[in-house]
Amino acid sequence: MANPAAKGTMPTSSVGKSKAGLRPAFGPKGVTLLELIVVVAIVGLIVGISFPAITAGLDAVRMVSATDSVASFLNAAVNRAQRRQEAVEVIIDPKENQISAYSNDPTFSRELKLPDGIAFESDQPEPRRVILLPGGSVPGISIPMINRRGGRRIVRLDPMTGYPRVEAAPTK
Repeated sequence: MANPAAKGTMPTSSVGKSKAGLRPAFGPKGVTLLELIVVVAIVGLIVGISFPAITAGLDAVRMVSATDSVASFLNAAVNRAQRRQEAVEVIIDPKENQISAYSNDPTFSRELKLPDGIAFESDQPEPRRVILLPGGSVPGISIPMINRRGGRRIVRLDPMTGYPRVEAAPTK
């Protein structure tokens, strides 16, 4: 096949030149609207498919964080009762979604509000009150918690060791 540039059918100006050599001065130079719509549709499909998994993961992380916070809160209340030798009252309020601790010391007052989507699982709307006495045994309590998706975890205060532990609750 003969060279078309030699016969004069193609312009030989420097408009179509590149570092690699000659390239045609005509042809597609951008993205068409159809290609852009296809790419946006694919991205939308991927986001739509992955959204439930992402929100489930976020709910699980929120639940783990909330149960760890409640366990730390109970541990701090037990330590306060034992080290300061003063009674500490722990109030678990499912209606307000918070746990509080108070003692005879007017400067000591702690509250922990659960994050959105996490709640204390309780049949009773009234607050539960537990008193931690210095030198006494720690009461064996359990605090069940639930998230929006029905995931459950329980924070148990072990009466033998006095330390809280978190465990997965059986599903109903």
